Amino acid sequence: MDTGLKSWQVIAMQNTNQIDVKICGLKTAEAIDAALDGGASHIGFIFFAKSPRNIDPHHAAGLRKSAKGRASVVAVTVDADFATLDEIVDKVAPDMLQLHGSESPDRVRAIAARYGLAIMKAFAIRSAEDLAKTTTYQGIVDRFLFDAKPPKGSDLPGGNGVSFDWSLLQKFDAPVPVMLSGGLERSNIIEAITTARPDGVDISSGVETSPGVKNIDLISNFMQELKQNSV
Repeated sequence: MDTGLKSWQVIAMQNTNQIDVKICGLKTAEAIDAALDGGASHIGFIFFAKSPRNIDPHHAAGLRKSAKGRASVVAVTVDADFATLDEIVDKVAPDMLQLHGSESPDRVRAIAARYGLAIMKAFAIRSAEDLAKTTTYQGIVDRFLFDAKPPKGSDLPGGNGVSFDWSLLQKFDAPVPVMLSGGLERSNIIEAITTARPDGVDISSGVETSPGVKNIDLISNFMQELKQNSV
């Protein structure tokens, strides 16, 4: 019987039920509640001064309390020094550190040893050659995050609302779970999941009305889209 669904939509209905969902760049209690109520597995706080989603560790510490026992808290940093990371870890007590800069394998290894936290390393992707750069991080990190390379002139390594060719991941044999990011929103999330087959998705600008301003309805609608296409 013709269901009226495209082939990728049918496949997606069989593959979105156990996917991790991270809502990133959160700065308000209302946005966090929307993410948690929607079933997000991870919430992200960004500690990077150039980002419109930047948050102070003291503020994040107060907000993260509502996630206890409900979702993993991810601290996102960009080439942060130990003094910055010490403050974040001490005040926020994240479950995971997301390193979204140009951190070398040795630097990542030192961070992992210092804090004993799960590490997610972000990579900017445009071609298969970019995926090959992950090999030197194998055995060091717990998860890869694949984001699109930033547009020319952007000061932000992520959160730019642009995507890459998701089909690149179809032939990539990842040694650790993969989280997909970059240009995701309600209108394309199911196709993205079906094409890339990631273990999780990370959304930020796709649930905002303007850079850094989360929209409660967009968060709820995004999470609902995943629920409606799960089994």
